[in-house]
Parts: sequence; structure tokens; C-alpha cells
Amino acid sequence: MKTYLFVLAVTAALGATVLHAHAGKEHGAKPPPVAARSQESTAFGRVGDPKKVTRTVSIGMDDRMRFYPAAVTVKKGETIRFVVSNRGKLLHEMVLGTDEELRKHAELMRKFPGMEHDEAHMVHVKPGAKGDVVWTFDKEGKFAFACLIAGHFEAGMIGKVVVK
Repeated sequence: MKTYLFVLAVTAALGATVLHAHAGKEHGAKPPPVAARSQESTAFGRVGDPKKVTRTVSIGMDDRMRFYPAAVTVKKGETIRFVVSNRGKLLHEMVLGTDEELRKHAELMRKFPGMEHDEAHMVHVKPGAKGDVVWTFDKEGKFAFACLIAGHFEAGMIGKVVVK
């Protein structure tokens, strides 16, 4: 019984930490300038410098829960500006990551639908609006982008990025 209560307490504390980490931030707010952010690399790349964009890729999304195009190929080392257009009437977002990271984040979004975040690898786009993400792909591999608003990921709102 003590073990059960300990596990329950730890789970509650971790959940509160996740909520607190996202509290008070507007979902999709612009991150601070590049110089103010860490240039540490993630499993799927790093924050790109807007002054060093090598290519712009337009991504459309709509209420059919799809991205257009659903797949993008980039060269290792490219800095891409994704211009993301919401053609629907619902709020959508584009979040870059690995398949596993996106799956875990989607699960959290289902549990905490009001969760807000403003990471450099994501953009939250209101209906009829545009947003952008500037990202440097410094590793080869297959990565993904998705809309993690509750229900959208589950409906298939997922795309692929292949880095060669």
C-alpha cells in the first residue's frame, strides 16, 4: 500500500510539473530570438537561424486533418523555413519531432487539452492564418511533423520529413 501511495504521489507531482511548465504561455507564441535560445541539437535537428535559411517549404493544413504535402525531403545541413497555412476553420498546429516524441506528446495533449507551449520546433496556426518554423536538419533520418491538438493526430494529421 505504501508503494502504491508513493507511486501515486510521484505521478501527481510529475503531472503538476508538466502543467506548470506550460502554464502562462500562449500556445504557439513566437520563441525568443535565435541568439537567446540554445543551439543544442535534438534527435531531429536544431533551431535554425532565419538569416541562414536555404529553402522555404510551404505546408498547408485543413480540417480534413491532413498536411499538404504530407512528405518533405531535405538535405542534411539545410535550414528550412516552413511556412504553414491553416486553410481550415479549426485551430491546427505543426510540430516537428521523432515518431516516438510526437506520439508521447499527442498522448499528453489528450490528457491535458489546454496544455500550452511555445517551442521553436512547433507553430500553432489560427484558421485562415499562417505561421512559420525555421529548423536546421543536422542529422540524416526519417522524422515527422504532426498536429497534436487532441484528436487531430489520431485522425491522421501526420507528415514525414526525410533527411538525406
